[in-house]
Amino acid sequence: MMTDFEKNLHQDMITQLHNCAAVGNAARLKALLSHSPSLINAAADNGWTALMYGARNGHLDVVQILLEEGCDRSLINKSRQTALDIAKFWGYKHIANLLANVKGGQRPNFLSNEVKEYENYFGLTLLDRRTEKRTDSKWLSKKQSHPTTVYILFSNLSPLVTSGREIESSQQPKVKLCRLHHKDVEQYMNQTEEDILIFLGVELQFHMNLPIACNGGALQEGEEDGLVAWFALSVDSASAEKFKQKHEDCYFLHPPMPALLQLPEKEAGVVAQARSVLAWHNRYRFCPTCGSATKIEEGGYKKICLKEGCPSLQGVHNTSYPRVDPVVIMQVIHPDGNHCLLGRQKRFPPGMFTCLAGFVEPGETIEDAVRREVEEEAGVKVGRVQYVSCQPWPMPSSLMIGCLAVAVSTEIKVDKNEIEDARWFTREQVVEVLTKRSQRSFFVPPGRAIAHQLMKHWIGMNPNL
Repeated sequence: MMTDFEKNLHQDMITQLHNCAAVGNAARLKALLSHSPSLINAAADNGWTALMYGARNGHLDVVQILLEEGCDRSLINKSRQTALDIAKFWGYKHIANLLANVKGGQRPNFLSNEVKEYENYFGLTLLDRRTEKRTDSKWLSKKQSHPTTVYILFSNLSPLVTSGREIESSQQPKVKLCRLHHKDVEQYMNQTEEDILIFLGVELQFHMNLPIACNGGALQEGEEDGLVAWFALSVDSASAEKFKQKHEDCYFLHPPMPALLQLPEKEAGVVAQARSVLAWHNRYRFCPTCGSATKIEEGGYKKICLKEGCPSLQGVHNTSYPRVDPVVIMQVIHPDGNHCLLGRQKRFPPGMFTCLAGFVEPGETIEDAVRREVEEEAGVKVGRVQYVSCQPWPMPSSLMIGCLAVAVSTEIKVDKNEIEDARWFTREQVVEVLTKRSQRSFFVPPGRAIAHQLMKHWIGMNPNL
């Protein structure tokens, strides 16, 4: 049992802790907690805790320390108020958002309840993939030599394009895919082991004002099905050079970034599909399970090991199919809702900042990958995560998963092995950069990058905050 002296000392420590929280003395508060951690949830006679006092007076750093030390946010005072209720009543939105924004907690009030579906660059396409046709070897063989079939040519993962001037904009050259036919490419097919053919899908084109079949019923053997097939053909450097000499108006688009961002949106989606699958073939020429040679099947979407008894021949294995690497990219929002966290890598052009990003690890959720990557790169802790949209990124075969992530701490500690710099930028600074209305001290990726679209999404959520 505590003596009167011990009781008075204990009460004095609680009073000191509450006073530090009320006036915002974060350093003294932290020292008191390190000496007496059991005081963190101690309440005064009116039921108020240190967290409530910090929330009442808008001391973000105090609230952050108390949350990091594991205080109980659910406690109520004699007026039946939580710290979150108090922060909301006194108009401290950033404190309220911080208190609400913990894993499994309430949704911060600047996050939308409704997620709009976005269509990002590389995500649109001209084609229906028609996956059921990949196993129809007879149909694929017939389509390869059909006069309407479209081929797009690649060399070292760079697509063959042509530049022309649009009628409505004679000043700006327009980069487009060179759409070839069987007669243009047949001499370059199956010349070397580097020549790879991929079935991409079909473009639905029916003859205008004419029936598909003349017999009034189902298509008969040899009759047209109205489907225009598209294939991607990758050739070696020697064949590519010969082709360029014969077609002077065409060239291979290189380097891939930012050159691929010049393509029309729907052609870019075709290139993303083709380039990703071709990159898989280039990087995995032998069976990853046993190292033996493989053969390509299913229109280029499967590799089968030629060694009898290889474990990859039994069951379904991800070594047999093209891989996609999931990457989280996140617009990190300050607890006040009016700043965002952007970073830069050493390889970026001077002055360029963008959203933080990183690969999802095996056995990891999207939300936890966001939290881990932000803390690893910038030292900032993240609570609530909200999915926004995604973007195929064929460099060589990633899927960028775009999210909003609300921070629960604000101090930045950059890991120089990961990124070069990270900073909080105000909403006004980001608006100016996106609209190019002022002399900019920094710049962001172009509009066709998902990072740019995440910033625009954030700006558009709560324009009056």
